[in-house]
Amino acid sequence: MTIVKEHKEFYPIDMGDGWQSPPGYPAGVQQKILSGALDESAKTGTRTRMLRFLPGAFTTAPFLHDYWEEVCLISGDLTVGNDAQGNGGESFQPFTYAVRPPGVSHGPFKSEAGCVLLEIHYYDETG
Repeated sequence: MTIVKEHKEFYPIDMGDGWQSPPGYPAGVQQKILSGALDESAKTGTRTRMLRFLPGAFTTAPFLHDYWEEVCLISGDLTVGNDAQGNGGESFQPFTYAVRPPGVSHGPFKSEAGCVLLEIHYYDETG
C-alpha cells in the first residue's frame, strides 16, 4: 500500500501548538507533521515534517534509517557530530541543506539557541 500526500494549498502553520517528541528523541526535540505518513514496517510512504530543537537540546548517538531524507535548516543553529555529552561538532546556520540516501549514519545533533528544520522522508518505491 502506498501512502499518498493529500492536496493542500497555502495555509498558516501554527508554530505554537501540535508539536510532539518523536520516538527515540529527547524531550527537547519535537516534530510537527505537515503532510503524508511514513510506514517504516512496510517501507512505504513519504512524510514532510518540521523538527525543532529547543535551546540546548541535543541527541547523543548517530541516526541510521532505511529511507531517504532531505533536510533544510530554516532558522537557528544546528551542530552536527557532537559527542554524547553535547560537546564538539560542526555548526551550521540557515539556509543549509542535506540529502541522505538510506543507510547513511548521521548526527548526533545539537542546537545552542534552538532551531527549526524542514525534513522530507521517503522510501524509494521504484525498485
